[in-house]
Amino acid sequence: MRIFRTEVKTVTRLSATMIRITLAPDEDFPTTGVGDEYVRVFFPHGADRRDVSLPEADGDRWRTPEGRPEAPMRTYTVRAARPGEVVVDFVVHEGGIAAQWALGARPGDVLGLNSPTGLYDPPAGLRWQLLAADLTGLPALARLLEGVPETVTTKVIAEIPDDDSLLDLPERPNVEVTWLHAGNGHGPSALADAVRAAVPVSRSLDGGYVWAAGPADTMRAVRRYLRKERGLPGRHYKIIGYWTPNGEAWAERFRSLPADVLRRLDAIWEDTGRDEEELRDDYEDELERLGL
Repeated sequence: MRIFRTEVKTVTRLSATMIRITLAPDEDFPTTGVGDEYVRVFFPHGADRRDVSLPEADGDRWRTPEGRPEAPMRTYTVRAARPGEVVVDFVVHEGGIAAQWALGARPGDVLGLNSPTGLYDPPAGLRWQLLAADLTGLPALARLLEGVPETVTTKVIAEIPDDDSLLDLPERPNVEVTWLHAGNGHGPSALADAVRAAVPVSRSLDGGYVWAAGPADTMRAVRRYLRKERGLPGRHYKIIGYWTPNGEAWAERFRSLPADVLRRLDAIWEDTGRDEEELRDDYEDELERLGL
């Protein structure tokens, strides 16, 4: 774990709902090279946009220095990483610490980043893949497309609220893009049904991989279909919940769970003798029983 101080270099409006912020780190940024790598972004805690209470690295975690306020933190994918620059695309909307910061961003503003982690990991012998995301996942999806080998057939499902949110995606051979107008906090997501249609029970899974990112409840349904109805081994998919609809209310309900229930949820992940996907099955099943 490393922590980087960065300054805003440029601000570019990509669409009605996306702003690109190019950051200049104070030292070389150690990109993983994985297309969906993500970082924790630490924001200013007050009106001074250059005053960020940067945490200190503590092994594979971080801690706030004694006497300093805890910096607001959100998770974002890295759209690009090149010498002297890190690019992060922000979905903007009413409310939210990150969105409001991005709407007012200007050169010289300061953010903190930690070192990145990548998740996309297709199996050897990849021949086809499905990449599906809503607005929050489009930056990672676009970067993944940049690295697609010409020998891999790729189906893209991109969910946006309307045409004002259209983005130019990298053009690559053997890539088919379908745009959906749904979800993104403006209505129910259509991603689960779209994934089900793109990976029907009749389709062979040999040489295939599914990567999907978007609202947590929809991603839970996507994973359930792939794992339980299709029977895909974990190496054939990566499903990531990027955000939670009505997130503040959900978090409050989670925090208000009885202490013994919270301990039971934590204990699920402590069973190191089982496969991570099996643990996730148990965790998500428990959330479903709790109405979360």
